[in-house]
Amino acid sequence: MRFVALIVIAALGACATAAAQDASPSLDGAWIVDLSTDPNTPYTQPMQLTLNADRTVSGSFYQSEIEAGRWRTDRGRTCLSFRTTDGVGPYHTAACLVGDRVEGQTWAEHRNFLFVWNAARAP
Repeated sequence: MRFVALIVIAALGACATAAAQDASPSLDGAWIVDLSTDPNTPYTQPMQLTLNADRTVSGSFYQSEIEAGRWRTDRGRTCLSFRTTDGVGPYHTAACLVGDRVEGQTWAEHRNFLFVWNAARAP
């Protein structure tokens, strides 16, 4: 009987862990991305994220629709990656939820830059 109880407890624990990994805590919604390179010159852009149950990401960033977006919760954090475009070339973005904000980076090979940014929840 103890053996069966241990199996049930282990199974419940595995289900709870899987459910926690499938959750998309707080990345859904509207964000304001701080792209400022100078603290005296604020420059922000909107980002809208929808984390779908099939682990895809949709929405927009910097006035461009998100393409080929994916998300995952693992190792205690939720992160995502996606591609956008400016019509000339792709922008590759990766970001993670850190507390109540998003920390990310965007690489544009055709523009020869890597940009590190932070985002706060839109009011």
